[in-house]
Amino acid sequence: MHEIIVGLWVKNNTGYSNYRDEMTPILVNEYGGGFRYDFEVSKVLKNEENRPINRVFAIFFKDASNMDKFFKDSRYIEIKNKYFESSVEHTTIISEYDR
Repeated sequence: MHEIIVGLWVKNNTGYSNYRDEMTPILVNEYGGGFRYDFEVSKVLKNEENRPINRVFAIFFKDASNMDKFFKDSRYIEIKNKYFESSVEHTTIISEYDR
């Protein structure tokens, strides 16, 4: 399993929820992925990149190859362009690893 810990600054919760609702079936059903943890955070004590974070989650895939395929999937890209781009100000990749 390949996993990424991601921090976001979500500026539009409704748009971000729409993004998650539409992309999750593709992630789960076609790429063997999902979310293990998902947090809304109110205070960040240490942040190497100095970008604000108000959401942290762990997203996983069967393997790194499936992760790459998912992020290149035209349906995912369409959903990302429709919702994510206008809902998220910053993305911080905290960690990426094989479990």
